[in-house]
Amino acid sequence: MPKENKYKILFDDFSKLRIMIIGDVMVDSYLWGKVERISSEAPIPIVSLRKRENRMGGAANVAMNIRSMGAKSILCSVIGMDEKGDIFMNLLKKEKIEPKGIVRSAGRVTTTKFRIFGNSTQMLRLDEEVENDLTKADQESLLKVIDKILAGNLIDCIIFQDYNKGVITPLLIQEVVEKAKKQNIPITVDPKKKNFASYRGVTLFKPNLKELKDGMKTDFATDDREKLMQTVGLLREKLDCEYILTTLADHGVMINMKDQLEEKNIFIPAHLRSISDVSGAGDTVISLASLCLALDRSPYEIAYISNLAGGLVCEEVGVVPINKEKLFKEVVALL
Repeated sequence: MPKENKYKILFDDFSKLRIMIIGDVMVDSYLWGKVERISSEAPIPIVSLRKRENRMGGAANVAMNIRSMGAKSILCSVIGMDEKGDIFMNLLKKEKIEPKGIVRSAGRVTTTKFRIFGNSTQMLRLDEEVENDLTKADQESLLKVIDKILAGNLIDCIIFQDYNKGVITPLLIQEVVEKAKKQNIPITVDPKKKNFASYRGVTLFKPNLKELKDGMKTDFATDDREKLMQTVGLLREKLDCEYILTTLADHGVMINMKDQLEEKNIFIPAHLRSISDVSGAGDTVISLASLCLALDRSPYEIAYISNLAGGLVCEEVGVVPINKEKLFKEVVALL
């Protein structure tokens, strides 16, 4: 089969998938302006505001990436009963992502990241958030919503998108992993430090290099492949998962697995690009890795396609979902 036809089938098949995303959602608020003078009050630039824009971020950006590839996103999270929560719900509606997995709580603040740009350069970021774990009541409400969705929908993959904002807890992970295993649903994870060791039994675990070092309490040079492979091998055994996909920034990615009882590591180099902004690249990588895993693609294809996708979104300013047509062209040309 010609390569273009092979990957056209893959990209067309994405539209058959239903992906559940569980994690911390947020509003990415962009303030764009022009800098022409310095403040008389302090030696800081004055940004004359020209444009405001709100986008969905965090786990919601994963849902956007999944939807942009043609698959159905089912997003599960907890947000506040506040103005930013209203903005988030309106963004969900605008992007045609179902709100049935969203729990609203009077005890939470909707995480919002304000990014201020002057003359197309990011000058400041202001975060409005709480990082404490969900209350018992909010956690139970979220689990009930997840149970209802799993009972009424055929889910092809579950993604945990963890930003350390408290929505994902060890108990939530344990409950969801048990339910997913009973239904033979693969689980992928984009972790952060707090719950790093709690994802035992998932299918694919995707740390970046810093998260890997912090989570495994070790340190080594970026180009020390032996130490990298040893650390990742230990992590995969510790988590009892099938794949560890480690993103290595401008060094590409490495996927680790057991292949006929032997440990195997595949390195995929980064593709040379003009980088504008790395925000959201990890969201895109886990999205494409999950879609390819759900369609039972090879570990090499999982790593290669998700690496290409992560690189592509780095060419855009701000957190944006992947462009399906652009990614398809790159896959056909390079894979």
